[in-house]
Amino acid sequence: MRLFILLFSFCMITPTYSQMFSKKEPFAHTFSIVARDSITGEMGAAVQSHWFSVGSLVIYGKAGVGVVATQSFINPSYGPKGLALMQQGLSPQQALNVLLQNDKGEAVRQVAMLDKDGNVATHTGSSCILHAGHRQGKNFSVQANMMLTNTVWDAMATAFETTKGNLAERMYAAMQAAQKEGGDIRGKQSAAMLIVKPESTGNSWQDTVLELRIEDHKNPVKELGRLIKLHKAYSYMNLGDLAMEDGKTSLAEQLYLSAQNMFPDNLEMKYWYAINLINNKDLKKAKPILKSIFKKDKNWQTLLPRLYKSKLLMVTDKELKKLMKL
Repeated sequence: MRLFILLFSFCMITPTYSQMFSKKEPFAHTFSIVARDSITGEMGAAVQSHWFSVGSLVIYGKAGVGVVATQSFINPSYGPKGLALMQQGLSPQQALNVLLQNDKGEAVRQVAMLDKDGNVATHTGSSCILHAGHRQGKNFSVQANMMLTNTVWDAMATAFETTKGNLAERMYAAMQAAQKEGGDIRGKQSAAMLIVKPESTGNSWQDTVLELRIEDHKNPVKELGRLIKLHKAYSYMNLGDLAMEDGKTSLAEQLYLSAQNMFPDNLEMKYWYAINLINNKDLKKAKPILKSIFKKDKNWQTLLPRLYKSKLLMVTDKELKKLMKL
């Protein structure tokens, strides 16, 4: 209790810290990564903190420009302003310098920026709460503050550099590594990941590759991993739909099965796979799949005539009646 009073008194009488208690600049002591995939050019950021909805405050990205993580005593403007400066042609270091030079609270800021070429700039303020630090590498920077141990950022860097897979999987490995080292000294609460394309299409809904947020969870990093896997499975489903539209039925089946192998208990994945089999005139293969689904949830069977009415289920009236009796 005495330690808390001393810390509180220090914060109240120290100008730099007292500014951080304003509503504009919330706490988000945390660990994060900004990174680029050297093969695809995709850029991403991921974060975890013992703070509600950390993703809405810490990570920012723009296709064709770069990504930013702003944390510790957050100044959220570093996100959009940093991206704007890099879009104007400034390097990450130049953009970061501009923002720090005009920030009286720079001593308690921790910020990382990465551009579309993989250049990085990182700042860990001298007054960030221990343990705090960062490490840069080729196409990435990891940073952390208020950690249980001072090994967090090195473990993150090593995990990112040595993990095989796509950008999401490599960033997730870094997040897991941080948590294994003890992570945030206060514990866990929220996590997020954002990945944008190397070039902008001009359409924001097409420029984002992945955007996941866990706002309040007892194990947010683990939940983030589950959602990354689910995102990948549904990507297979989407590609399967496109293959069916193009008449590539064997490819579509392969893609649908890839999704189902990742989540064998997901009824929706099984259902739409079966619907596509039917539309491809393979009722024999589809019927046992649908029967197993209907046994667990009859609502999927109720949906059949509605799909038929919308011309999304290509069967005869006779075939539909048989399906309704499964």
